[in-house]
Amino acid sequence: MAIRSMTGFGRGEASNETYKVTAELGSVNRKQFDCSVTLPRELACLEADFQKLVHSYVNRGYIKGAVTLETVSGGYSAASLDGIRKQVESLRLISSELGLKDTLTSSDLLRIPDILRLRLSLRDSEELWPLIQQAATAALEEMTKMREREGAELVADLRQRFNTLHGMAGKIRDLAPRVPVAYRAALERRLNELLQTGGEAIDQALVAREVAVFADRCDISEELTRLESHFMQAEKIFAEEAACGRTLDFLCQEFFREINTIGSKANDAEIAKFVIALKAGVEAIREQVQNLE
Repeated sequence: MAIRSMTGFGRGEASNETYKVTAELGSVNRKQFDCSVTLPRELACLEADFQKLVHSYVNRGYIKGAVTLETVSGGYSAASLDGIRKQVESLRLISSELGLKDTLTSSDLLRIPDILRLRLSLRDSEELWPLIQQAATAALEEMTKMREREGAELVADLRQRFNTLHGMAGKIRDLAPRVPVAYRAALERRLNELLQTGGEAIDQALVAREVAVFADRCDISEELTRLESHFMQAEKIFAEEAACGRTLDFLCQEFFREINTIGSKANDAEIAKFVIALKAGVEAIREQVQNLE
């Protein structure tokens, strides 16, 4: 199963000697599965079966569409024609009882609400299900192909974004060892400035202790290791080619957690710049992830 976007559209048709069914379905992103399809009211009893069919193709997203049913080549069923005859007979009987002139024409019939509406029994609906299923399946397959094409484009974009962020994380890793070194140099410089007039020597043991405490407080090696693990996990998710929208959304939260910790501990202006860029990059990724099934 390929990774899919939650955006797509599909159309399918199916017909027999009497009826033609057309199904049109579109999908957009949504956290859960939701399906809203308009069926002819005579086929409302098939709504549960229809939604079950859609759910077999779509795990997550909002599916909206419509199914239309029409006769082919004027092929109204015997039941439909019989219903029209009964309405005409009723109209003529009423006209006769009221002493009205019978001027009923075919044009008059068309003015009667729903005169040509298909009248289907429960049995008719059940017999029509294979035809509806065929049309809906064709629409779902076309929509799925579109979702897969867009999904492949999203994955390519996300991979590129993750690679860029991975490079930034590598630069932070390179910069991290210099932070305590720079702190020690700055500390010794300040002490020298304070002790310049007194002529006393700097206590190197005290400086080393202070630097050790600082180095421990700003150590980000664990966060960088977990960040590296998250990058590997993202690539593994893409390689599996399965529904991954929720998983990647959760992974983005974990990225934010580690990046925020690095930002609060690093105490370095250069690292802080990369932290800001990483947070902006992960936010952009998270927005893209919302479109994946």
